[in-house]
Amino acid sequence: MNERFSIEAVILAGGLSSRMGKEKAQLRLGRRTLLGHARGLAAELNLPCRVLRVDRLPGLGPLGGIESALRRAKADRVLFLSCDMPFLQPDLVEQLLAVDAPAVFATAHGKVGFPFCLSPEILPKVEAQLAAGQLSLQAFAGKIRARRLRVPKADWPQLDNLNTPGELVAARARLH
Repeated sequence: MNERFSIEAVILAGGLSSRMGKEKAQLRLGRRTLLGHARGLAAELNLPCRVLRVDRLPGLGPLGGIESALRRAKADRVLFLSCDMPFLQPDLVEQLLAVDAPAVFATAHGKVGFPFCLSPEILPKVEAQLAAGQLSLQAFAGKIRARRLRVPKADWPQLDNLNTPGELVAARARLH
């Protein structure tokens, strides 16, 4: 991990969970809730951690959460974790954090996604994207010319996020 920067983790846990039908953060997978898995990952990385459940500007998807988190950032860089990715491992996140850039996203299947790390200096660009009504994380990453950490195909299962009851059932089967 890059020790030149202070880093804090923010877990985005404010989504509508509409496909799941209930709040994802509180669903259990093994001995922990999904939120507990994300908190545990931040603890393994020895990072201070905040959970963001309500965005300052609601209804704007992940970019709304990014705006809220960067506005309150207390560190040089903010690691963004999603509350619905219980299989993410510290080694992969450490590779992401080692990239020295104001914006770096994990990339798999040709798309950017969680986890990602942003510097608070990116906030004006987030605000501009929101003001333009562009809520796509893909478009945002392209516009700010974010660095990308290509996740090896063998590690793609770490990036699985749980959005539906079927995906939760499959994740529970993976634990056994």
